[in-house]
Amino acid sequence: MIVLAYSGGLDTSVILKWLQKEHEAAVIAYIADVGQKEDIVEIEQRAYRTGAKKVVTLDLKEAFTEYIFAAIQANAVYEGYYLLGTALARPVIAKGMVEVALNSGAQAVCHGATGKGNDQVRFELAVKALAPELKIIAPWREWKFTSRSDLIAYAAAHGIPVSVTADKPYSMDANLMHISYEGGVLEDPWVAPPEEMFRWTRSAEEAPDKPLYLEIDFEQGKPVAIDGKPYSPVSLLEFLNSVAAEHGVGRTDIVENRFIGIKSRGVYETPAVTVLHLAHRAIESLVLDREVTHLKDSLANKFATLVYNGFWFSPEMELLRATIGHTQRHVTGTARVKLYKGSATIVGRKSPYTLYDPQTASFETTSFLPSDAGGFINIHGLRLTSWARQQHLTSKVNSCYPCALTCARSSVG
Repeated sequence: MIVLAYSGGLDTSVILKWLQKEHEAAVIAYIADVGQKEDIVEIEQRAYRTGAKKVVTLDLKEAFTEYIFAAIQANAVYEGYYLLGTALARPVIAKGMVEVALNSGAQAVCHGATGKGNDQVRFELAVKALAPELKIIAPWREWKFTSRSDLIAYAAAHGIPVSVTADKPYSMDANLMHISYEGGVLEDPWVAPPEEMFRWTRSAEEAPDKPLYLEIDFEQGKPVAIDGKPYSPVSLLEFLNSVAAEHGVGRTDIVENRFIGIKSRGVYETPAVTVLHLAHRAIESLVLDREVTHLKDSLANKFATLVYNGFWFSPEMELLRATIGHTQRHVTGTARVKLYKGSATIVGRKSPYTLYDPQTASFETTSFLPSDAGGFINIHGLRLTSWARQQHLTSKVNSCYPCALTCARSSVG
């Protein structure tokens, strides 16, 4: 028996039929609800119509928010732009797939990730960490098909209903956190994404002319309320997705470096988490010590890379999460954010644990002696002074090197 991570899209619909024919095995279609806002009942029925022996659906939205909020706490952004919407969802989905397999007595699991992408790594590393005894089937590394056009033809030949057509071959992945777009005209990094492609966000030009101000409350690094109203993690993300998207916030168009070494162009809509990253950093700017902030910034890139490359379930990630969690004990407060024409801007922040001292920071008054700064600068300048002197001597010797050599020989003679 094989458990297939099934989305109801082109790839997994074809895979479901292919597994029955090529592996001669019963297939359990596993559907992970991570907030993609699709008709789950219709997807379940599609799986049965395609030949699934059983369909298991897990609501993983609440579990997914734990991963999302952990990334926000870490300030994790891959290569400066990518907020990791797909990368964070994969370990959640993979963990559910393993649970279904173990509970059903299946011997293997299967995913629809291509042989060129990151998701194959993310799914399989998760399975190896959680249940190494399970066999992993990756059809894109086995079958004869080489393109999505081949899959479209196969689906048509076997009467498999799919939403992707040859004239609009976008690959879209939606969840509670974002929507990603790849393929089609997007494979040319010079071509602008067609406006009609976007499903969530308005363009900046069509966004409201009046800005929206939000006050977002955090407790220990996690968002808990907006404008004083408490929200559950899922409802907070859903509400903030809606209002931020209305104001055109959250679009990203990037070329990223995949783990396996291929560059890939991706377009993303991540409204809520774009705002939350900004708001979270605003609170941290008040409450974290300078050296802790700088050390944590160096860890953020490591955290993002581990997530992107599929190492959520790893000893190094356990260590990172524990360390970052320690830094979040006092990241409690409120950030005021302005949403306007595609941008999100911090316009205020406050915290009961603030380290910001207005009297010390003020240009009008001070709580320390300005004369102390001279000694501080002199101490830090000692090594620079020594370095500068050495540079001067080295430069002087090099500038008259031939002459100095002649003089030295003459004196010896």
